Amino acid sequence: MKPVETGCAEVGGELQALDASALALAAGSQLPMELICPYRYRSPLAPAAAAEADHLPPPSLANIARSFDEIAAQNDAVLVESTGGLATPLTWDADFADLAAQLGLEVIVVIGNRLGCLNSAVLTLKYAESHGLATAGYILCDIDPLSSHAMETNAASLMRLTSTRYLGRMRYREPLSKEIVEQLL
Repeated sequence: MKPVETGCAEVGGELQALDASALALAAGSQLPMELICPYRYRSPLAPAAAAEADHLPPPSLANIARSFDEIAAQNDAVLVESTGGLATPLTWDADFADLAAQLGLEVIVVIGNRLGCLNSAVLTLKYAESHGLATAGYILCDIDPLSSHAMETNAASLMRLTSTRYLGRMRYREPLSKEIVEQLL
């Protein structure tokens, strides 16, 4: 599930949620896109700002929860992807951390493995903790095909900076490893 997608292109008079479509395809889901991604906006902004810019209603956490419950009733597990991160505002009064708390989700933080990621990673993990969210762990995801010294040392650095469980590393454009998946089951 991707409750909100911004930056959607209009095709045939409908906003296409490309990320949510890719998630549905990867999961082999036949559920309707209105359930998988109930809120779609044209503007490539945080959801609260995109709703304003597009002159559309902001996401409703209650409606997202109903969609989540319907998906959960038909599946063994539901992954919920945020738009931008935990502190990204869904509305001007609620962010993805609030949604995760409302849905009772355990958080998996995916960190773009690059120079400078340590600060945002630590801040995100502390934000989750400050909101009382259970965190399953974090995954470093290579965003560049060429390795760097920072990419090779970020895992060790984060293990020293946080007590949150390191789940593993995804190489550039490779699928999630079986080892990471098994840790989450």
